[in-house]
Amino acid sequence: MPKRTSVDIRQVVIKLHNEGKVSREISQILDIGKSTVNDIINRFNSTNTLKDKKCSGRPRKTTNRVDKVIKRKAVVDVKKNAAIIARELREENLADVSQSTVSRRLREVGLCGRVGVKKPLISKKNKKARLEFAKEHQSWTVEDWKKVLFSDETKINLFGNDGRRYVRRPKGSRYDSRYQIPTVKHGGGSIMLWGAFSWKGVGPIFKIEGNMDSAMYKNIILEQMLPYARQNMPRGWIFQQDNDPKHRSHLLQQVFSKKKIRVLQWPSQSPDLNPIEHLWQELKMRLGTQNYANKASLWEKVQEEWNNISHDRIMKLIESMPHRCAAVIASKGMATKF
Repeated sequence: MPKRTSVDIRQVVIKLHNEGKVSREISQILDIGKSTVNDIINRFNSTNTLKDKKCSGRPRKTTNRVDKVIKRKAVVDVKKNAAIIARELREENLADVSQSTVSRRLREVGLCGRVGVKKPLISKKNKKARLEFAKEHQSWTVEDWKKVLFSDETKINLFGNDGRRYVRRPKGSRYDSRYQIPTVKHGGGSIMLWGAFSWKGVGPIFKIEGNMDSAMYKNIILEQMLPYARQNMPRGWIFQQDNDPKHRSHLLQQVFSKKKIRVLQWPSQSPDLNPIEHLWQELKMRLGTQNYANKASLWEKVQEEWNNISHDRIMKLIESMPHRCAAVIASKGMATKF
């Protein structure tokens, strides 16, 4: 029976046929082929039904028990791919199935392959510290976070930015030079940056020359951070930094104590709690995929784009802090979506 006809059409065909109309008339009335009308009538006379015959199809190569085993293996070890599961099924004499069959069974139960998001490894100690920090600050309002001066360091490559980049190309032209992304070992050089921001807006940004050590970080605190904070931060402001060893060195502790700088106790491995990470991401997006002739031209563009980041963007990042703490609590100290 032609698959293009619905059950409703077939019912009308039989009704008109029972009223005495011939196939040619029914064909004209319903605008379907005469042979289709005859097929519908003949099938009804022989089977007394208008429903499609159930197709047997190709029998499944896995039983319900095997399907459950496949699902369990994928749930217990989320990094186990279909090829490994198929091999284990053969080794355990449960089923001789292909990788594609296992993939189909997993998709049927909603376990589709996805690229895993990369997050810092969080130890039990870090997990506990993150959870304690989030609980301690869960009652902080946006007004409280407005008093925090966030800071961090980052690297920007001279020749293209890190990360996946896409091109639009015709099929079969993958290796055409027009669609390739040129690379240079070690990014062709890079610049290291230290920056800070607060509710007031973007703060100072500083290009680090050579290796950052405690002495250099001390100079950044005294010559970059502190002058900005004294001029722009409200009374009772707090300085945020991560747990890099040079940040916690004895030299810096003396500086913070002498200058009466309140430092926010920050849990390790917590970039998702620091909104400046999103600010670095925006800066790199603003720099785009352009390649720069030298570090001086890159640094010039960095300063320009840093100062062009909108205040609305800054405010949204600060306003996200209560949500970040809530997310850490909900994840029981593990990495969050931020």
